[in-house]
Amino acid sequence: MKSIVKTLSVIVLSVTIFNCIAQKKHTFKAKEVYKSKDLIINQIAENSFQHISFLQTNDFGNVPCNGLIVRNSNEAVIFDTPSNDKSSEELIKWVKESLHCKINAIIPTHFHNDCLGGLKIFHASNIPSYAYFKTIELAKENNYTVPENSFTDSLVIKMGKQYITARFFGEGHTRDNVIGYFPADNVMFGGCLIKEVDATKGYLGDANTAAWSGTVENIKKQYPNVKIVIPGHGEYGNVQLLDYTIKLFRTQ
Repeated sequence: MKSIVKTLSVIVLSVTIFNCIAQKKHTFKAKEVYKSKDLIINQIAENSFQHISFLQTNDFGNVPCNGLIVRNSNEAVIFDTPSNDKSSEELIKWVKESLHCKINAIIPTHFHNDCLGGLKIFHASNIPSYAYFKTIELAKENNYTVPENSFTDSLVIKMGKQYITARFFGEGHTRDNVIGYFPADNVMFGGCLIKEVDATKGYLGDANTAAWSGTVENIKKQYPNVKIVIPGHGEYGNVQLLDYTIKLFRTQ
C-alpha cells in the first residue's frame, strides 16, 4: 500500500512539474526591443511586434501612432507605415537587419497620415503595398501617396508557412478602415477603428459614428477569442478594447 501511495505521489509531482514547465514555455513576456527619438518597437508575442511612431497634430499634440509587424520564416508583413519618411526608413532598416526578414507587404489600414505617411519610402524600397479599394480612392482624392494594389473585401498574404488577413467590416473611424489579423499569434491590429480603454472618441472628421459600434460588434463576432488587440493609438490589450469601443460609440 505504501508503495502504491509513493508511486502515485511521484506521478502527481511529475504531472505538476510538467504543467508548470508547459505553462512557462507558452507564457511570453512583452519587451521593448528598439527605441530611438522617433521610433519604438515592442515585441508583444513570439512573432509579433508593435511599432510606435509620432505624429504632430494641431488638436492632440504629438500623438503616438501604432502599427504592427508580423514575421515567419524570414518574411514579414507590416500594418501601417510610421507617420513620416524618417521613421519609415528606420523601421525598414530594423526589420531587415535585426529580424533578417524580407518585407512581403505594407498594408495601410486607412487613408490618414498615421497609416500611410511613410508609404513612398516603402515603395522606394521595392516593398509592395496593399489597401482596401476605398483607401486608394481617398488617398488619390487627398493627393497622398497611393497604395499600389487594391482589394475589395478581404486580403490574405503569406509569410513563410503562415499568413495574415486584412478585412473590411464596415465604416467607423473612416469609410475605409480595415483591421489586420495574424492567426499564428492570435493578434489583431485594429488601427484607429479600435480605441484603447478609457480613450476619448478622438478625431471624427471622417467618421461614421452611427455605424462604428455595429462594425466593431461584427469584428468581435468573427474573433471572439482574440488574445491581443492593438488600437491605432495608445496601449494594446485584449478583447476588452473591442467592448470598450462598442460602448463608446453605441447610440442610446
